[in-house]
Amino acid sequence: MRARNKLIYSLAALIALVGVVLLIAGQMRDHRRTPNAGEEQASTHQEEQESPPVAAGDKAANFKLEALDGSTVSLEQLKGKVVFLNVWATWCGPCREEMPSMETLYDELRNNRDFVMLAVSQDTKGRLVVAPYVEKNGYHFKVLLDPENKVGEAYDVSGVPETFIIDREGRIVAHHMGAFDWSRPDVKDALKQLLESKPS
Repeated sequence: MRARNKLIYSLAALIALVGVVLLIAGQMRDHRRTPNAGEEQASTHQEEQESPPVAAGDKAANFKLEALDGSTVSLEQLKGKVVFLNVWATWCGPCREEMPSMETLYDELRNNRDFVMLAVSQDTKGRLVVAPYVEKNGYHFKVLLDPENKVGEAYDVSGVPETFIIDREGRIVAHHMGAFDWSRPDVKDALKQLLESKPS
């Protein structure tokens, strides 16, 4: 149990540390962007943020959404798996920047049946704008449609992109606000270790 907790904190610390380093180096840009016509007003992350209301160790809120492929996905059904939950929108520049790295991470771990990547779209036009975007970019991870922002409200999402990593027991073990390079070898290694851990 002690080793497992060390892994959880290492993963969360890794993501937090990289964010701090980027901020100090002045590489994190202002991610505020106005949506395209017809989209609801929403803000993306800026350099200065208050502490996130959802933190590592919190129980992940359940949700049930339609996927782009027509299936229905609920977090409750995924208990026992490691879930990479990303909240995004097609109009969000930082989201578009980080998604190729998400695809790389997904491709690396997709053969592990205990790993699930969910990209929850906040686009109010839903499938109409999300489907062509995903097809054009060739993304293969599961995309969920959330035009009513149910996940955003349940997880206190203050902007996009925002990512949560959920362990086998349904607890949030890492939370990152803003774009991130998910293809980093150290991130992959940390997730692989998390996948190797067994529920307590």
